[in-house]
Amino acid sequence: MGETRHTRVLIIGSGPAGYTAGVYASRAMLQPLLVQGIEPGGQLTTTTEVENWPGDTEVQGPDLMLRMEAHAKAMGCEIVSDIITDLDLSNRPFTARSDSGTVYTADAVILATGARAKWLGLPSEEKFKGFGVSACATCDGFFYRGQEIVVIGGGNTAVEEALFLTNFASKVTLVHRRDELRAEAILIDRLMKNPKIEPLWFHTLEEVVGTDNPLGVEAVRVKHVKTGEIIEIPAKGVFVAIGHAPANELVKDVLETHMGGYVVTKPDSTETSIPGVFAAGDLTDHKYRQAVTSAGMGCMAALEAERFLAEQDA
Repeated sequence: MGETRHTRVLIIGSGPAGYTAGVYASRAMLQPLLVQGIEPGGQLTTTTEVENWPGDTEVQGPDLMLRMEAHAKAMGCEIVSDIITDLDLSNRPFTARSDSGTVYTADAVILATGARAKWLGLPSEEKFKGFGVSACATCDGFFYRGQEIVVIGGGNTAVEEALFLTNFASKVTLVHRRDELRAEAILIDRLMKNPKIEPLWFHTLEEVVGTDNPLGVEAVRVKHVKTGEIIEIPAKGVFVAIGHAPANELVKDVLETHMGGYVVTKPDSTETSIPGVFAAGDLTDHKYRQAVTSAGMGCMAALEAERFLAEQDA
């Protein structure tokens, strides 16, 4: 049996939302404990240059997350390298069981487990992630000024990414397995009217082709779903836009969710459907999915947890 540890505030997740919650909860003298999870630092650790974090013209994603971790620690947040495998929210104090065997109990919980971009699972896709293959146009589109790029997908995410990328790219090829898009009508209309976008119907991504030294994308091979014919399209960037999946495994059957599993919070709040449980960042944000908005929600969650605990103690 592992040990049992109690904390006033348990923060689950270590992206911008989790670390910011750690900073604010520490400053409120709540002595928070943060469990990093399976991917310390979250999605930003898989990106390279970040150019939209205020105060940094350019910063490497992993470096930014190390700085956030150091900041939270400096404020007094205890950071634990562990993975929460089960979360019982039926009674307070809440109980979290972990991969290490440690049981954590807490008077309040801040969920900051984030979301994960959906990927196709191709070996070549994995090879070039961060080096020409991306799942975030607003993060990485800027690096493809004047280049030809490819977007994979056919829903709102894909159409929005393709339209956004025309701000930078000379040409955007939208590869879709069907011959009609599943996006909103107004977005489809904009896409069809944009001279920089060329839809390629009935095709799927077969392989990303590129160089090894330096690592970089040169083209994609796509396959016709009916004939099986494979063609090669020149491209410097490949954006996989088949949606995001919130990392809601711990709470999907307990908390209210919507929009494909994102945790519902009250308007202008991080409060969930269970008092004392707060959700921040991409776990709850199906709209913006930016580091800076996640950090803002982490701040909100810590302040609301402080207020909640003060009311319980009164």
